[in-house]
Amino acid sequence: MNQSLVFSDYLVFVIYFIIVAGYGYWVYKRKKKAVTDTKDFFLAEGSLTWWAIGASLIASNISAEQFIGMSGEGYFVGIAVAAYEWIAAIALIIIAVWFIPIYLKNKIYTMPQFLKTRYNETVALIMAVFWLFLYIFVNLTSILYLGAVAINGLVGGESLHILMIGLAIFALVITLGGMKVIGYTDVIQVGVLIIGGLATIYLALTIVSEKFGLGSSAIAGFKVLMQNAPDHFHMILAKPGPDAPQEYINKYLVLPGIAMYFAGQWIVNLNYWGCNQYITQRALGADLQTARTGILFAGFIKLMMPVIVMLPGIAAYVLYKNGYLPQLAGGSKDGAYSAILGFLPSGLKGLSIAALTAAIVASLAGKLNSISTIFTLDVYKKYFKTSADEANMVWVGRVTVFASMILALIFTWEDLLGIGGEGGFTFIQKYTGYISPGVFAMFILGMFWKRTTGAAAIAGVITGFALSVFFNQFAPAVFGNETIFYTAYPNGKGGYEIPFLICMGLSFFFTMVVMIVMSLTGPKVNPKSFAIDREMFKVKSSTLVLIIMTIVVLTALYVKFW
Repeated sequence: MNQSLVFSDYLVFVIYFIIVAGYGYWVYKRKKKAVTDTKDFFLAEGSLTWWAIGASLIASNISAEQFIGMSGEGYFVGIAVAAYEWIAAIALIIIAVWFIPIYLKNKIYTMPQFLKTRYNETVALIMAVFWLFLYIFVNLTSILYLGAVAINGLVGGESLHILMIGLAIFALVITLGGMKVIGYTDVIQVGVLIIGGLATIYLALTIVSEKFGLGSSAIAGFKVLMQNAPDHFHMILAKPGPDAPQEYINKYLVLPGIAMYFAGQWIVNLNYWGCNQYITQRALGADLQTARTGILFAGFIKLMMPVIVMLPGIAAYVLYKNGYLPQLAGGSKDGAYSAILGFLPSGLKGLSIAALTAAIVASLAGKLNSISTIFTLDVYKKYFKTSADEANMVWVGRVTVFASMILALIFTWEDLLGIGGEGGFTFIQKYTGYISPGVFAMFILGMFWKRTTGAAAIAGVITGFALSVFFNQFAPAVFGNETIFYTAYPNGKGGYEIPFLICMGLSFFFTMVVMIVMSLTGPKVNPKSFAIDREMFKVKSSTLVLIIMTIVVLTALYVKFW
């Protein structure tokens, strides 16, 4: 670490490391069974409490791409980027009420198992292999690379390779203890993340206030942001007119106003939170009420996430615009978060590094456990050694964790996948976004429409991917820039582009049509469809209170910042 860090920074970080590692070891020893089985290792044997499930969901979700990428979008676009977080809160309500009961009633522990139970083994195997490749070569690599870059931006001068190895080792220590250790240490990780994040934004706002001669007041600093960047405090971007500047068009391409709320924003969130092993695994080992409360608790926490990961970007924009942030060379949005942290006093920089590390390590650990779960239960046990006992599968799970991390390090070492070339946030969105419409269509119809067939599911995944590529890359050249379905805008690179979230919505719509038409040729009730009754979806009064609280807060936020 460079000379800008002092003893108190090192001390804060070391204390954080000791607390997390020590608590994880204590949980491991206290809850260790004589013989660890797969339900214990992969699902924590249903021992996670609602607050541990909720905290673990947030810890696994928030990583370097949020701190750096979303803060950068806050710098560039403003509060409109908070839609990703705030719509997630509504998506989590939908998942808690309607998705989780179906998973738990049918004893679903992995997403490929869901596909095998509802469709067939071919669909399950195709998607298991796909998810393994996606998690290792897109998610793990990007988390490692962006994490190392983000921390290096704070400490300066360190080798990215050394930082990646350090993050990998820290994550392995937690992951090898199984889901119990991950779940309970995530509570500390989220605590550090929130405390460090709130401390950072508080100081950023006081710095803004001081620079504008208003004293050390966070409230005054926030008012300065609203006065100096009023365009950054609108949730809904207006559709660009014919004379709109390219900069505004670029913003609209990222967040296409009210249209995105009828298109890709829901697909992104419902697919990510409801059809993703990495996320749902935390709740699959619990009983229904515990799982529901944990998921809704996570949704409530999501409401404050934009304050932590987006507001620093707006602060950086106002400071840079007024000449108070010269170190933000060229006004690069990806450097906004690190530039803000440069103002932090001794000790708090160590806390910010700890918060960032907590987010990165928690995401790595969660992803590694999901990779291990899918490979062991859905590939190894079914296709390599059907006679494998519990001890053997846990051993295979741990080996898979090591192997996955080594593969990710190899591909991240020289940035073989080009993560840094196009920006980590873009890298993740592109490679997960192309497949999301087809996957979500396959899950939503599989859950709630009894006629859906396995052939339609395979066709849906292929169609969804093909249409995503088509609408993103070729549609304007084929159909023109303006149709009843979309408007394409100049992208500043000599071509025209449909907003990405609109592309996702179009891909999903036409994929659903294809799947429905194909399924109409089958029986009215597919023998593999799930039995559903209204009682499954009833919620307790305490659950309803949490739902109402979330909706009221979210409504107030949209009324204020529409």
